[in-house]
Amino acid sequence: MAERSFKAEVQHLRLGAGETFTGEGILAITKALLENGVGYVGGYQGAPISHLMDVLADAEELLGELDVRFEANASEAAAAAMLAASVHYPIRGAVTFKGPVGVNVASDALANLASSGVTGGALMIVGEDYGEGSSIMQERSHAFAMKSQFWLLDPRPNLPSIVKAVGDGFELSEASNTPVMLMVRIRACHVTGQFQTRDNRRPTLSVREALAKPQRNVSRIVLPPMSYAQEHDKIDNRWPAAERFIREHKLNEVFGPDRAPVGIVCQGGMYNGVIRALQRMGLADLYGQTQVPIYCLNVTYPLLPDEFAEFCAGKDAVLVVEEGQPEFIEQAFATMMLRSGTTTRLHGKDIFPMVGEYTGAVMKEAFETFLRRNAPDLLPAQVLAPNTEAPAIPDLSKTVPIRPPGFCTGCPERPIFAAMKLVQQELGEHQISADIGCHLFASLPPFNIGGATMGYGLGPASNAAFDGGKKGGAEKRSIAVIGDGGFWHNGLTSSFGNMAFNRSDGVAVIVDNYYSAATGGQDIPSSRAKNPTKATNNPISKALRGIGIDWVRQVDRTYDVAGMRDILRDALTTESEGPKVIVASSECMLNKQRREKPLRAAAMREGRRVEVPRFGVDESVCTGDHACIRLSGCPSLSLKRLDDPLRDDPVASIDTSCVGCGNCGEVSEAAVLCPSFYEARVVHNPGPWERRLNGWRQGLIGWLARRRQSRQLGFSEVQP
Repeated sequence: MAERSFKAEVQHLRLGAGETFTGEGILAITKALLENGVGYVGGYQGAPISHLMDVLADAEELLGELDVRFEANASEAAAAAMLAASVHYPIRGAVTFKGPVGVNVASDALANLASSGVTGGALMIVGEDYGEGSSIMQERSHAFAMKSQFWLLDPRPNLPSIVKAVGDGFELSEASNTPVMLMVRIRACHVTGQFQTRDNRRPTLSVREALAKPQRNVSRIVLPPMSYAQEHDKIDNRWPAAERFIREHKLNEVFGPDRAPVGIVCQGGMYNGVIRALQRMGLADLYGQTQVPIYCLNVTYPLLPDEFAEFCAGKDAVLVVEEGQPEFIEQAFATMMLRSGTTTRLHGKDIFPMVGEYTGAVMKEAFETFLRRNAPDLLPAQVLAPNTEAPAIPDLSKTVPIRPPGFCTGCPERPIFAAMKLVQQELGEHQISADIGCHLFASLPPFNIGGATMGYGLGPASNAAFDGGKKGGAEKRSIAVIGDGGFWHNGLTSSFGNMAFNRSDGVAVIVDNYYSAATGGQDIPSSRAKNPTKATNNPISKALRGIGIDWVRQVDRTYDVAGMRDILRDALTTESEGPKVIVASSECMLNKQRREKPLRAAAMREGRRVEVPRFGVDESVCTGDHACIRLSGCPSLSLKRLDDPLRDDPVASIDTSCVGCGNCGEVSEAAVLCPSFYEARVVHNPGPWERRLNGWRQGLIGWLARRRQSRQLGFSEVQP
């Protein structure tokens, strides 16, 4: 069950010539693919393009009508390898994944694809995830384009430009026989706008038709001596062809006056931020009319020396706006200027920060510095005026508490780490590695478990150096944690195949929440729901035994903290040799709530009986030591101050966001903390017998309360 359904929105993909499309960037990309006769589409979900895969999945009926093959690939490497269909056949293909981590995974396939070259247009749509809103290491995909010599598009972040870039990408790929990467940033993926649509096109050659007439071209096989010739073909033929296409079709754009003392060069994806900063300085208007010339690079690789030289002509200085590092574009332009002997000054990272996201404030400050140095006459008077003393900005870290990311309310992964903490209290601290996914939050408070992550599906592999365990003379075994998404992505071969082959003595915990939860809740091979187009219900434990791992324990309810603790202890202390794997299964609470809440609401509207669990804390029993919070960390478990003047410390309290998972009570029982937690059942639309029974209960409770009140001594009854 994906995080979001696009069943309604995909109807807009049927719009024809001359109609107006309104929607998000990811929907616009899908529409552009269909308008440009794509023959097959694939990819792997991951922010910021997770929803693009969801759109494609929801549009499978339309894709089938157009004879377009769609595949949700097992990994980014599988997606990139899918583009092999365009090597020998004139079929347009597109794949999508998150970059640069997706590009890292796909690099082997991409290198081979770039070496062999393509016959049909091959497009990689990469969601660039850079900046403070990112969830990954801060790298750029640009280096991969340079390394393998495939072309990189970075269009302006508006729907007409993005849609045009899809068509340009296919044509550029075919004109130069080279795969093309289309980079869309987080904001571009979810920007909303409009564009004029064209009719959808069936592929000129479908994969079904190509399968009937197999083709091969020995010159495109990546083997000596062909691979040596392919390198020459890249430089001697494909590169000049790409430059010629970019120049003739004016893929890069120039805005502003023809003559000016200075100019700005920017990546296409940074254009909106550049214009906004200039607008705030009074140097551009709301419609993009700018007083400072802008050379907008919708193609950031390859760069065109003659185009850049033409822009620099007559200017004293130019500023390169290139987010991220290293400064690949700036270095390339510096080389061009040095070789041509131009006297135009080049600025970039000497003014801009070397790292970090280029927000509006960062750009405005950099532009002011650049213009003060090189063209002060362009600056408005208010900017040139002496700076007034700025108000002191308070150190918010002293007043605003740190709020690290954490598990959702009711997350079934939380009790796993509560059990792990309890085991470590008994057996001591252990070497613990993690993987990519929700469970990585356990490395933060309140659990503070694990301190390393090397890549998606590589959690157990990153503990390989420690996996000699007891057979290697160590007193303790290592523990690795991996999610079910990571297991199917890369973990089965790279991590568990490695453990089985090397007879590892380590322990691995597979957190099985039924979905690829961290990327939006998409189905995977071990998902429990029936999927009409995908094969699900393939047990992880069966796959483990298939590669020779015998010590496998299946836990079907992770909320049983005591049970989880006992199995973990057994895995860490058993005399059994070989890998020890625990498959800890419970459904992702977010997906469960997305499925059950609408059903529950519908049942209530129809008058049917609905029973909802609610948990609470008995204030008279709670001692206020808060150990339950330290071992749970649930967002719905908080503190509450009592009116009792004799009890200064706040007690634990469960707020209304509780989803009734029961983890707090399970933790308290397993850790022998206190009996203050209780479970209540809220009944909606009760039956006649329940209403009558509730009336008797309320009457009895009221009578007991009045009886107790009547026996209490009041101040008015005290004699003087």
